[in-house]
Amino acid sequence: MISLHKNLKGAALVAGIASLSLIVTSCSGGGGSSATSAEAKTSGATITVALFMDPPPKASLAAFTKSTGITVNWTNIDWDSLQTKIAAAATAKTYFADATDVDWSRVGQLAKLDWFYPMENYLDTKSLATDMPQLPSFTSNGHVIAVPFDTSFLVTTVNKQLFAKAGITTMPTTIADYTKDLKQIKAKGVSVYPLNIPFAAAEGLSTYWYQTTAAFGGTILNGAGKPQFTTSNSPGYKAAQWMVDAIKNGLVPPGNINVADSLGQQTLMAKGVVASTFADYSGNVGSLYDVPASSTVVNQVEYLATPGVNGPGINMSNPDGIGIPRQAKNPAAAAKFIEWFTSARSQADFAGVSGPDKVMSGYFLPSRLTGIAELTNKGTLIGGAQLSGMLKNSAKPVFPEGAPAWYPEFSRAVYTNLHSAATGSMSVANAIKAIAVTANKLSSGS
Repeated sequence: MISLHKNLKGAALVAGIASLSLIVTSCSGGGGSSATSAEAKTSGATITVALFMDPPPKASLAAFTKSTGITVNWTNIDWDSLQTKIAAAATAKTYFADATDVDWSRVGQLAKLDWFYPMENYLDTKSLATDMPQLPSFTSNGHVIAVPFDTSFLVTTVNKQLFAKAGITTMPTTIADYTKDLKQIKAKGVSVYPLNIPFAAAEGLSTYWYQTTAAFGGTILNGAGKPQFTTSNSPGYKAAQWMVDAIKNGLVPPGNINVADSLGQQTLMAKGVVASTFADYSGNVGSLYDVPASSTVVNQVEYLATPGVNGPGINMSNPDGIGIPRQAKNPAAAAKFIEWFTSARSQADFAGVSGPDKVMSGYFLPSRLTGIAELTNKGTLIGGAQLSGMLKNSAKPVFPEGAPAWYPEFSRAVYTNLHSAATGSMSVANAIKAIAVTANKLSSGS
């Protein structure tokens, strides 16, 4: 999945934190060794970890090496290129990394192709489940393909100062009230275009639609991969109509036709041009909107329980995990690293609970409830109580049965056709029909 929030993660600014040095190593070719032969290679082993973000602080990695005897070579690769390298290495059965990214949307595909080791072979994944609400997003056919390393789910953000300027003092809890408030903000001249929707033909448009569909009370696909949005009274259809109507009726800036998700967050929401983003990213308030270097709306933006049909709705998860490719040279050592990297202690440190020296640049939120609770209790996580509640009670997978193996092609149909509907080159009805045709074709294998 080409999700631009990955780029935002990598570029997120953390106030007061000096930039971390980048440890880059080249990946050598050659066949991968089996899990059995690698079992003995933990202490004294060297592993390559490839992710789309800067590494943990050198002191943290040094402490890990001292306690385990495992040396970590970290490679930072942009998200899109990383997915290409993972696929290329797996297809050629050559070594790329011992641990690397597994995006939620790729789980079905990776499980079908058997490109990653089942994590339950190395870690007690059952005990992780209670503390990691997003672990099911990385489970397919009974196997855990990866362990989530940070929390990412879609949330609604509002600039309460702009809402107040328009005379709105009670925040909306339903989509109808939310839409009414946006129209009032526009009518009062507080914001000419109060709503941010990224209509560029990119993954961010797909995920925005998924979240809006959930808010309208529906799902995208059933367990067999069949579309659940084809009729005009279905939540998915209503969500698409609401989004397209928003730009046609002047609630969304006309230029958003070519604006992707992270760009809209950085240049519209963070600059006070718009008053709300319906499907924003968890952690953006603390890592973007409240950072003076990147924002002019410091202390103005807050999380809002995502408005639904009759009250607050659910929030769609879109997390990243870390797993072990089949061609890994040292899978057992990689598992020890993953256990450390995703531990509650490490995650809380990466997010700033122990001070700037242990912060991992670009790290948003712990994937563990205990990690978020520690940050919240110490007052170091902005909106912590809200985010923790959303993660525990309302953050759900986009596809409860797991993302289908053909997800990338389906998503392409979603964002291409919704973009066309927004430009006026096709109707919402025809866009929905085209998306449904693609889903039916892919799910039937034809």
